[in-house]
Amino acid sequence: MELGMIGLGRMGGNMAVRLMRAGHRVVAHSRTRQSVDRMVEKGAESAYSPQELAGKLVPPRVVWLMVPAQTVEQVLEGLLPHLAAGDLVVDGGNSHYKDTVRRGEMLEGCGLHFVDVGTSGGVWGLEEGYCLMAGGWDGAVGRIQPLLEALAPGPERGWAHVGSVGAGHFVKMIHNGIEYGMMQAYAEGFSLMEAKREFDLDLHQVAELWRSGSVIRSWLLDLAAEALGEDPTLANVAPYVFDSGEGRWAVAEAIELDRAAPVMTMSLLQRLRSRDEASYSDRLVAVLRSQFGGHRVKTEE
Repeated sequence: MELGMIGLGRMGGNMAVRLMRAGHRVVAHSRTRQSVDRMVEKGAESAYSPQELAGKLVPPRVVWLMVPAQTVEQVLEGLLPHLAAGDLVVDGGNSHYKDTVRRGEMLEGCGLHFVDVGTSGGVWGLEEGYCLMAGGWDGAVGRIQPLLEALAPGPERGWAHVGSVGAGHFVKMIHNGIEYGMMQAYAEGFSLMEAKREFDLDLHQVAELWRSGSVIRSWLLDLAAEALGEDPTLANVAPYVFDSGEGRWAVAEAIELDRAAPVMTMSLLQRLRSRDEASYSDRLVAVLRSQFGGHRVKTEE
Protein backbone atom coordinates (compact mmCIF):
# COMPACT_ATOMS: atom_id res chain seq x y z
CA MET A 1 0.00 0.00 0.00
CA GLU A 2 1.05 3.67 0.02
CA LEU A 3 1.41 6.26 2.73
CA GLY A 4 2.80 9.68 3.42
CA MET A 5 5.48 9.82 6.13
CA ILE A 6 5.93 13.15 7.91
CA GLY A 7 9.03 13.28 10.10
CA LEU A 8 12.21 11.62 8.87
CA GLY A 9 14.43 11.61 11.95
CA ARG A 10 16.04 8.60 13.62
CA MET A 11 12.72 6.79 13.95
CA GLY A 12 10.66 8.09 11.05
CA GLY A 13 13.44 7.75 8.50
CA ASN A 14 14.25 4.16 9.46
CA MET A 15 10.56 3.23 9.53
CA ALA A 16 10.12 4.63 6.02
CA VAL A 17 13.04 2.53 4.80
CA ARG A 18 11.68 -0.62 6.44
CA LEU A 19 8.28 -0.03 4.84
CA MET A 20 9.84 0.47 1.42
CA ARG A 21 11.82 -2.75 1.82
CA ALA A 22 8.49 -4.49 2.35
CA GLY A 23 7.20 -3.08 -0.95
CA HIS A 24 5.13 -0.14 0.30
CA ARG A 25 5.19 3.20 -1.50
CA VAL A 26 6.33 6.08 0.72
CA VAL A 27 5.88 9.77 0.01
CA ALA A 28 8.26 11.55 2.37
CA HIS A 29 7.96 15.00 3.93
CA SER A 30 9.95 16.70 6.67
CA ARG A 31 10.70 20.10 8.09
CA THR A 32 13.95 20.34 6.13
CA ARG A 33 14.52 19.79 2.44
CA GLN A 34 17.76 17.92 3.16
CA SER A 35 15.91 15.22 5.11
CA VAL A 36 13.50 14.68 2.22
CA ASP A 37 16.36 14.51 -0.28
CA ARG A 38 18.15 11.87 1.81
CA MET A 39 15.00 9.75 1.84
CA VAL A 40 14.55 10.13 -1.91
CA GLU A 41 18.03 8.62 -2.32
CA LYS A 42 16.72 5.59 -0.44
CA GLY A 43 13.70 5.15 -2.70
CA ALA A 44 10.98 7.43 -1.36
CA GLU A 45 9.06 10.01 -3.37
CA SER A 46 9.57 13.61 -2.33
CA ALA A 47 7.04 16.04 -0.92
CA TYR A 48 8.33 19.44 0.14
CA SER A 49 5.02 20.62 1.56
CA PRO A 50 1.92 19.05 3.14
CA GLN A 51 -0.05 20.07 0.06
CA GLU A 52 2.38 18.26 -2.23
CA LEU A 53 2.30 15.19 -0.01
CA ALA A 54 -1.51 15.03 -0.08
CA GLY A 55 -1.49 15.56 -3.85
CA LYS A 56 0.79 12.58 -4.43
CA LEU A 57 -1.37 10.15 -2.46
CA VAL A 58 -4.47 8.48 -3.86
CA PRO A 59 -7.57 9.06 -1.67
CA PRO A 60 -8.47 7.76 0.82
CA ARG A 61 -5.00 8.64 2.08
CA VAL A 62 -2.89 7.36 4.97
CA VAL A 63 -0.51 9.90 6.51
CA TRP A 64 1.84 8.74 9.26
CA LEU A 65 3.36 11.32 11.63
CA MET A 66 6.70 10.67 13.34
CA VAL A 67 7.33 14.07 14.89
CA PRO A 68 8.02 15.29 18.47
CA ALA A 69 4.96 15.49 20.72
CA GLN A 70 5.22 19.27 21.03
CA THR A 71 4.97 19.73 17.26
CA VAL A 72 2.04 17.41 16.46
CA GLU A 73 -0.53 20.20 16.75
CA GLN A 74 1.39 22.45 14.37
CA VAL A 75 1.90 19.65 11.85
CA LEU A 76 -1.81 18.79 11.91
CA GLU A 77 -2.74 22.43 11.36
CA GLY A 78 -0.64 22.48 8.21
CA LEU A 79 -1.85 19.10 7.00
CA LEU A 80 -5.61 19.02 7.61
CA PRO A 81 -6.59 21.63 4.98
CA HIS A 82 -5.21 19.25 2.33
CA LEU A 83 -6.99 16.10 3.51
CA ALA A 84 -10.52 14.90 2.76
CA ALA A 85 -13.19 12.80 4.44
CA GLY A 86 -12.10 9.19 4.77
CA ASP A 87 -8.40 9.96 5.03
CA LEU A 88 -6.53 8.42 7.96
CA VAL A 89 -3.88 10.06 10.14
CA VAL A 90 -1.51 7.98 12.26
CA ASP A 91 0.47 9.50 15.13
CA GLY A 92 3.40 7.18 15.76
CA GLY A 93 5.28 9.52 18.08
CA ASN A 94 5.19 9.90 21.85
CA SER A 95 2.19 12.16 22.30
CA HIS A 96 0.42 12.35 25.66
CA TYR A 97 -2.58 10.05 25.44
CA LYS A 98 -4.99 12.77 26.62
CA ASP A 99 -3.91 14.97 23.72
CA THR A 100 -4.40 11.99 21.45
CA VAL A 101 -7.97 11.42 22.63
CA ARG A 102 -8.75 15.10 22.02
CA ARG A 103 -7.19 15.03 18.56
CA GLY A 104 -9.06 11.86 17.67
CA GLU A 105 -12.37 13.56 18.49
CA MET A 106 -11.34 16.62 16.51
CA LEU A 107 -10.38 14.61 13.42
CA GLU A 108 -13.52 12.51 13.65
CA GLY A 109 -15.50 15.75 13.53
CA CYS A 110 -13.75 16.53 10.24
CA GLY A 111 -14.69 13.15 8.77
CA LEU A 112 -11.15 11.80 9.20
CA HIS A 113 -9.91 8.66 10.96
CA PHE A 114 -7.17 8.67 13.57
CA VAL A 115 -4.91 5.92 14.95
CA ASP A 116 -2.26 6.36 17.62
CA VAL A 117 0.65 3.93 17.48
CA GLY A 118 3.05 3.83 20.39
CA THR A 119 6.34 2.79 18.83
CA SER A 120 9.31 1.15 20.55
CA GLY A 121 12.51 -0.14 19.03
CA GLY A 122 14.77 2.86 18.70
CA VAL A 123 17.49 2.94 16.07
CA TRP A 124 17.58 -0.87 16.06
CA GLY A 125 14.07 -1.11 14.67
CA LEU A 126 15.17 -0.82 11.07
CA GLU A 127 16.75 -4.27 11.14
CA GLU A 128 15.10 -5.89 14.18
CA GLY A 129 11.57 -4.54 13.75
CA TYR A 130 9.47 -2.34 16.03
CA CYS A 131 7.02 -3.01 18.84
CA LEU A 132 3.78 -1.24 17.88
CA MET A 133 0.87 -0.46 20.21
CA ALA A 134 -2.13 0.74 18.17
CA GLY A 135 -5.20 2.56 19.44
CA GLY A 136 -8.24 3.40 17.34
CA TRP A 137 -11.41 2.23 15.65
CA ASP A 138 -11.25 -1.39 14.44
CA GLY A 139 -11.69 -0.45 10.80
CA ALA A 140 -8.95 2.19 10.92
CA VAL A 141 -6.43 -0.10 12.59
CA GLY A 142 -7.35 -2.89 10.18
CA ARG A 143 -6.69 -0.56 7.27
CA ILE A 144 -3.06 -0.01 8.32
CA GLN A 145 -2.47 -3.62 9.35
CA PRO A 146 -0.16 -4.27 6.35
CA LEU A 147 2.03 -1.38 7.56
CA LEU A 148 2.05 -2.63 11.15
CA GLU A 149 3.00 -6.12 9.98
CA ALA A 150 5.84 -4.73 7.86
CA LEU A 151 7.23 -2.62 10.70
CA ALA A 152 6.95 -5.32 13.37
CA PRO A 153 9.50 -8.14 13.80
CA GLY A 154 6.96 -10.48 12.20
CA PRO A 155 3.42 -10.31 10.79
CA GLU A 156 1.94 -12.04 13.84
CA ARG A 157 4.12 -10.64 16.62
CA GLY A 158 5.38 -7.29 17.80
CA TRP A 159 2.18 -5.36 17.13
CA ALA A 160 -1.30 -5.30 18.65
CA HIS A 161 -4.53 -3.33 18.56
CA VAL A 162 -4.69 -2.46 22.26
CA GLY A 163 -7.85 -0.36 22.43
CA SER A 164 -9.63 2.81 21.36
CA VAL A 165 -7.97 6.09 20.35
CA GLY A 166 -5.44 7.02 23.03
CA ALA A 167 -4.83 3.47 24.22
CA GLY A 168 -1.73 3.05 22.05
CA HIS A 169 -0.02 6.10 23.50
CA PHE A 170 -1.17 5.21 27.02
CA VAL A 171 0.38 1.74 26.81
CA LYS A 172 3.59 3.23 25.35
CA MET A 173 3.72 5.75 28.21
CA ILE A 174 3.60 2.93 30.77
CA HIS A 175 6.16 0.98 28.71
CA ASN A 176 8.57 3.90 29.00
CA GLY A 177 7.94 4.24 32.73
CA ILE A 178 8.94 0.58 33.14
CA GLU A 179 11.96 1.26 30.94
CA TYR A 180 13.04 4.05 33.32
CA GLY A 181 12.94 1.65 36.26
CA MET A 182 14.83 -1.13 34.50
CA MET A 183 17.61 1.19 33.37
CA GLN A 184 17.92 2.69 36.85
CA ALA A 185 18.20 -0.77 38.43
CA TYR A 186 20.99 -1.78 36.06
CA ALA A 187 22.74 1.55 36.62
CA GLU A 188 22.67 1.19 40.41
CA GLY A 189 23.90 -2.40 40.32
CA PHE A 190 26.82 -1.65 38.04
CA SER A 191 27.65 1.43 40.09
CA LEU A 192 27.95 -0.72 43.22
CA MET A 193 30.24 -3.15 41.43
CA GLU A 194 32.35 -0.30 40.07
CA ALA A 195 32.77 1.06 43.61
CA LYS A 196 33.96 -2.30 45.03
CA ARG A 197 37.56 -1.66 43.99
CA GLU A 198 39.11 -4.50 46.06
CA PHE A 199 37.68 -7.10 43.65
CA ASP A 200 38.79 -5.24 40.51
CA LEU A 201 35.67 -6.45 38.71
CA ASP A 202 35.54 -6.46 34.92
CA LEU A 203 32.08 -4.93 34.41
CA HIS A 204 31.99 -5.84 30.74
CA GLN A 205 32.69 -9.46 31.68
CA VAL A 206 29.89 -9.41 34.27
CA ALA A 207 27.44 -7.91 31.80
CA GLU A 208 28.31 -10.57 29.22
CA LEU A 209 27.99 -13.26 31.88
CA TRP A 210 24.52 -12.14 32.91
CA ARG A 211 23.29 -12.17 29.31
CA SER A 212 23.21 -15.99 29.33
CA GLY A 213 20.88 -17.87 31.65
CA SER A 214 20.47 -15.07 34.19
CA VAL A 215 16.99 -14.09 35.35
CA ILE A 216 17.88 -10.43 34.74
CA ARG A 217 18.96 -10.89 31.13
CA SER A 218 17.29 -8.45 28.72
CA TRP A 219 17.89 -6.35 25.62
CA LEU A 220 18.88 -3.44 27.88
CA LEU A 221 21.54 -5.67 29.42
CA ASP A 222 22.73 -6.56 25.91
CA LEU A 223 23.12 -2.84 25.20
CA ALA A 224 24.91 -2.31 28.53
CA ALA A 225 27.37 -5.06 27.67
CA GLU A 226 28.03 -3.48 24.29
CA ALA A 227 28.56 -0.03 25.82
CA LEU A 228 30.90 -1.36 28.53
CA GLY A 229 32.87 -3.28 25.91
CA GLU A 230 33.52 -0.04 24.06
CA ASP A 231 34.24 2.14 27.12
CA PRO A 232 34.42 0.27 30.47
CA THR A 233 34.97 3.43 32.53
CA LEU A 234 32.35 5.54 30.68
CA ALA A 235 34.81 8.38 31.21
CA ASN A 236 33.66 10.21 28.09
CA VAL A 237 29.99 10.23 29.09
CA ALA A 238 28.63 13.16 31.07
CA PRO A 239 26.44 12.15 34.07
CA TYR A 240 23.44 13.99 32.69
CA VAL A 241 20.31 12.02 31.76
CA PHE A 242 17.64 13.54 29.52
CA ASP A 243 13.97 12.55 29.47
CA SER A 244 11.42 12.95 26.70
CA GLY A 245 8.35 13.27 28.92
CA GLU A 246 6.76 9.84 29.08
CA GLY A 247 8.22 9.02 32.50
CA ARG A 248 6.80 12.24 33.95
CA TRP A 249 3.41 11.45 32.45
CA ALA A 250 3.46 7.91 33.85
CA VAL A 251 4.23 9.19 37.36
CA ALA A 252 1.48 11.82 37.09
CA GLU A 253 -0.93 9.09 35.95
CA ALA A 254 -0.03 6.96 38.97
CA ILE A 255 -0.92 9.86 41.25
CA GLU A 256 -4.17 10.47 39.37
CA LEU A 257 -5.14 6.79 39.60
CA ASP A 258 -4.10 6.46 43.27
CA ARG A 259 -1.66 3.68 42.41
CA ALA A 260 1.80 3.43 43.95
CA ALA A 261 4.63 3.52 41.41
CA PRO A 262 7.74 4.09 43.55
CA VAL A 263 10.25 2.60 41.09
CA MET A 264 9.09 4.75 38.18
CA THR A 265 8.92 7.81 40.45
CA MET A 266 12.40 7.42 41.92
CA SER A 267 13.86 6.64 38.50
CA LEU A 268 12.42 9.89 37.17
CA LEU A 269 13.73 11.82 40.17
CA GLN A 270 17.19 10.35 39.65
CA ARG A 271 17.17 11.69 36.10
CA LEU A 272 16.26 15.13 37.39
CA ARG A 273 18.98 14.84 40.02
CA SER A 274 21.58 14.15 37.33
CA ARG A 275 21.03 17.64 35.93
CA ASP A 276 21.59 19.57 39.16
CA GLU A 277 25.24 20.50 38.75
CA ALA A 278 25.09 23.10 41.51
CA SER A 279 23.06 20.78 43.81
CA TYR A 280 21.72 23.50 46.07
CA SER A 281 19.82 20.89 48.08
CA ASP A 282 23.03 19.00 48.92
CA ARG A 283 24.72 22.25 49.92
CA LEU A 284 21.86 23.05 52.29
CA VAL A 285 21.96 19.57 53.87
CA ALA A 286 25.71 19.98 54.45
CA VAL A 287 25.13 23.33 56.12
CA LEU A 288 22.35 21.96 58.35
CA ARG A 289 24.58 19.06 59.51
CA SER A 290 27.18 21.63 60.45
CA GLN A 291 24.65 23.78 62.30
CA PHE A 292 23.16 21.08 64.50
CA GLY A 293 26.08 18.70 64.86
CA GLY A 294 29.21 20.67 64.17
CA HIS A 295 30.03 18.40 61.21
CA ARG A 296 32.71 19.47 58.76
CA VAL A 297 31.60 21.29 55.61
CA LYS A 298 33.67 20.71 52.48
CA THR A 299 34.24 23.99 50.65
CA GLU A 300 34.60 24.58 46.88
CA GLU A 301 38.23 24.68 45.75
